Amino acid sequence: MSYDRTLANVETYFDKTATRTWERLTSDAPVSKIRETVRKGRDAMRAQMLDRLPNDLTGARILDAGCGAGQMTAELAQRGADVVAVDISPSLVGIARARLPERLQPHVAFHTGDMLSEELGYFDHVVAMDSLIYYRDVDIAQALERLMGRNSGRIVFTVAPRTPLLMAMWHAGKLFPPSDRSPTMIPQSPARLSRAYAQTQGRGSVQPLRRITSGFYISQAMEVSA
Repeated sequence: MSYDRTLANVETYFDKTATRTWERLTSDAPVSKIRETVRKGRDAMRAQMLDRLPNDLTGARILDAGCGAGQMTAELAQRGADVVAVDISPSLVGIARARLPERLQPHVAFHTGDMLSEELGYFDHVVAMDSLIYYRDVDIAQALERLMGRNSGRIVFTVAPRTPLLMAMWHAGKLFPPSDRSPTMIPQSPARLSRAYAQTQGRGSVQPLRRITSGFYISQAMEVSA
């Protein structure tokens, strides 16, 4: 499936089907034990990604590509960054905007739309947490190449790793499409993704960081740096 078609499916799912689930998951509200493991995994992954950036981001322009409910956005702004927070889902952008503390609002510009839009401008760093997990390796590589063309620093992002469990879930999903038409994660091999990026002749190289596993949350952090 092409990047544009996948993007449309992701928009429909998060803006029409999963908004309430993500609003609760990304809050302090009680959740099931399964979702609690996902929440803890996401917290750990977000912390790892932030560790790849300077503690003092004063004056830096950062793209939060796929900002969701805005947790990463708020922490970047807290470090002094001028954050461009974009998400394909207007509902999630609305949640992120409403949750952002008033004192941080001057540091954040929210946008609804494609995280690859050139209208968003140029950046010092890019973070993309769980916003590339539904795409093929070639589409991810091309997206990274486009972003690096407007980025002077690094891109820190996540993919779904090719573990036996995720591969089994992926094949099951292909055989039995979910009734809610939710997008399907595409597990990635870091080595294969690195080769796909090299073929774009984009600046820098793709390197794997640490994998986070917490119950039903399994995610591989990666980075593009010049």
